[in-house]
Amino acid sequence: MQIKRYFITGLLIWVPLGITVWVLRLLIGTMDQSLLLLPPELRPESMLGFYLPGVGTVLTLLVIFITGLLTANIVGQRLIRFWEGVLARIPVVKSIYYSVKQVSDTLFSGSGEAFRKVLLVRYPHPQAWSLAFQTNLPADVAKKLDQEHVGVFIPTTPSPVNGFYFYVKRSETIELDISIDDALKYIISMGVVAPPKKDLAAETYPGD
Repeated sequence: MQIKRYFITGLLIWVPLGITVWVLRLLIGTMDQSLLLLPPELRPESMLGFYLPGVGTVLTLLVIFITGLLTANIVGQRLIRFWEGVLARIPVVKSIYYSVKQVSDTLFSGSGEAFRKVLLVRYPHPQAWSLAFQTNLPADVAKKLDQEHVGVFIPTTPSPVNGFYFYVKRSETIELDISIDDALKYIISMGVVAPPKKDLAAETYPGD
C-alpha cells in the first residue's frame, strides 16, 4: 500500500508539471513560427548556430504590442479602415475575416455581456443542469421569441473550446456568483477541482 501511495503522490506532482510544460512548448513552438517571416540569414539559428526557443515568442508579442500602439491613434485607425476596405472587396476573405473579427472583438474588447456571466441551464434533459456562459443574443432572434431569452454557450468536458450554442429562457437559468476562470477550472477538471463553496451562491430557480 505504501508503494501505491508513493506512486500516486509522484503522479500528482509530475502530471500537472508535464501538462504545463507540454502546453508551454506548444504555445512557444507556435509563436516561434513567426521567425519564418524573416529572411533565413536573419534567423537566430543562422546567426547563433543553434535553435533558441522563445525568440519567436518575443518577436510575436513585440509585433502585437507595436501594432496596438500604432493603431491607437487617428492615423492607425485610418490605416485599419483602409485595410478592412480592401478585405471587404474579396468575397471569401471578407466572410472569414469579419466573422473572426466579430468573435475576437467580443472576447477581447470587454464590450457586451459575452462570457461575463456563468449560468446553470437545463441540459441535456430537463432533470439535469449544466454550466454555461452567457453570450450575446442577436436582436433579430430576440424579436422572434415570445419571452426574454439569453444566448448561452455550453462547453464540453474536458475541452471547453468545443460545445453547444443555445437560446434559453432567462427565467429557466440560474446565475452563479463565480468567475469565468473558476467555471473553466471546474469544466476542465471534470468537476474534480471545484470553486470554493462560498462562491457557489446562486439565485433560486423559480421552478424548484
